Amino acid sequence: MKSSTKRAVLRVIHLVLSIPILGYIYEPASEVQQYAGGVRFLFVPVMILSGYWMYAGAVFAIMGVALWLGAYRLAGFGPALLSQVALFAAWKIGLAIRARRTKGAA
Repeated sequence: MKSSTKRAVLRVIHLVLSIPILGYIYEPASEVQQYAGGVRFLFVPVMILSGYWMYAGAVFAIMGVALWLGAYRLAGFGPALLSQVALFAAWKIGLAIRARRTKGAA
């Protein structure tokens, strides 16, 4: 599969799965309880997976989703969100270190 095709498929998945999340946000609270679990444990992780996959690759995407699900399940939304911030910070630091090593070796 060409990279442009893969990117297009991931974009469509990402956009289509955002529709139930918008419904979850804007519906009245009494109607949301029916599909809250599906949004939390299916749509959001698949959206995270497709977004991270487009941004940084499959390995980073799998790590991000596993970290999100584990932190959300064990501690709730706040720690899960902070875990994603920490993951991005670690990734950026890793990129900076790799760039310095490459620059120093050249």
